[in-house]
Amino acid sequence: MSDAGADGPSPLTGFTVGVTAERRAGELGALLGRRGAEVVYAPALRVVPLAGDGELRAATERLVARPPEVVVASTAVGFRGWVEAAEGWGTGPALLAALGGARLLTRGPKVTGAVRAAGLREEWSPRSEAMGEVLERLLAEGVEGLRVAVQLHGEPVPGFAEALRAAGAEVVGVPVYRWLPPADPAPLDRLVEATVRRGVDALAFTSAPAVTSLLRRAEALGRRKALVDALRGEVLPVCVGPVTALPLQEAGVEPVRPERFRLGPMVQRLCEELPGRAPLLTVAGHRVRLRGHAVLVDDELRPVPPAPMALLRTLARSPGRVVGRDELLRALPGAGHDEHAVEGAVARLRAALGVPGLVLTAAGRGYRLADGPGA
Repeated sequence: MSDAGADGPSPLTGFTVGVTAERRAGELGALLGRRGAEVVYAPALRVVPLAGDGELRAATERLVARPPEVVVASTAVGFRGWVEAAEGWGTGPALLAALGGARLLTRGPKVTGAVRAAGLREEWSPRSEAMGEVLERLLAEGVEGLRVAVQLHGEPVPGFAEALRAAGAEVVGVPVYRWLPPADPAPLDRLVEATVRRGVDALAFTSAPAVTSLLRRAEALGRRKALVDALRGEVLPVCVGPVTALPLQEAGVEPVRPERFRLGPMVQRLCEELPGRAPLLTVAGHRVRLRGHAVLVDDELRPVPPAPMALLRTLARSPGRVVGRDELLRALPGAGHDEHAVEGAVARLRAALGVPGLVLTAAGRGYRLADGPGA
């Protein structure tokens, strides 16, 4: 189902969006699909709970034996997993008692809800949902001589524990789960290649570790620079919030993100951004809008295969200008030196558009888009 209405197609109709999440991938994909997007799933990581892990149990026993003065809870799923693991070991009540006597800082609303569900109460939570703001508050208030428990989420936040220790705190890290590369990297490899080839229009990220994993995989494939170039140009990166955006920003990519750090607002931001990036042309009196894998001709969706779409994008850069066969041949993926590939792509493009007179032949020179109402 899509959200199409009387005013035309759904906002993401004709666009392809890559989803890198493992957890909540189905929810995000459903939101995108209802708005018309074609969704490509490629988990960039997998979450491994550490309920049976000796490191988590040891950290829990240390905190029960000597409770902390400050607790930082970073993720809802991690906090819940920690409490559930402790209950399984028979130390659940003792853990909650130790945490209940501490000042509890939570990174955002989701983990705040998990903390309250456990019968505890947070002292403070930043509006930005950024661990950096939590760190700033702790340092401003002073942590010298304090025992600080930090519930880690996958990869530790760079510099977080180090800054607290430098300020005189004793830091106990609580590793509730770890991020690991996907068991099957093939879908992620295909997404990297599709992004480099501009076969997707946007990548959606819901966690910083997923971004990091994608960049590392691209590095291993020798495609990191090409991937970053694509994300700086034609492929739109969208992140659920500022924490998720950090690894991209460090790579020189500035993603878009919603004001409210939730899946729904993130999808809405895509609905606002992607259609505005699609060229709108008037071709022989018809309204033509290019989208990722389709064209809207007078608001009617016309799927277009990759090679004809590449040719159409080249023609659309200068509507009305004759584009030579050599230039069009260079635009066709995998065409090599086969001059007949241009004629074949033009024929398929005309068939896909379904409206005669949009792509005109300039005899002996090349092709052009008809410009103006009666061209």
